[in-house]
Amino acid sequence: MRSIDLTPLLRTTIGFDQINRLFDTVAGNGSGEATYPPYNIEKSGEDNYRISMALAGFSESDLDVTLQDGVLTIAGKAQQDEEGRNFLYRGIAQRAFERRFRLADTIRVKGATFENGMLHVDLVREVPEHMKPRKIEISTGSQPKVIEGKSDAKTKSAA
Repeated sequence: MRSIDLTPLLRTTIGFDQINRLFDTVAGNGSGEATYPPYNIEKSGEDNYRISMALAGFSESDLDVTLQDGVLTIAGKAQQDEEGRNFLYRGIAQRAFERRFRLADTIRVKGATFENGMLHVDLVREVPEHMKPRKIEISTGSQPKVIEGKSDAKTKSAA
């Protein structure tokens, strides 16, 4: 597999050291990425997002939602209650899963709800004050040099 060289892009950026790892992850997954369980990512407002995951057959106690180092991990392991059950066809998958989402530094997890077999994780973008656009004042590089005592004498004699 070919690797992507981002050196020209990184020459003009500062603080994007993780971008190489992100591209390697995307390139490594390719078409072999698992599609279970199905999920949606929706933008519900200017700064609000929601991840919705269809988890038929799971209960709230079977799920684990964690956030560590900017990675939101949703994992599930259904309790196997198959004693005395004989399936002729099993179309509802209840296999264990782990799905990871890398969040930007400005994204915060508001909470998670589980209802009717759907897990909803609500996210909000909170841009810190130091990351918001601000006007930078431009000053001239030459400040008048004042020798202490000399300028006072000139101003006193001029008055």
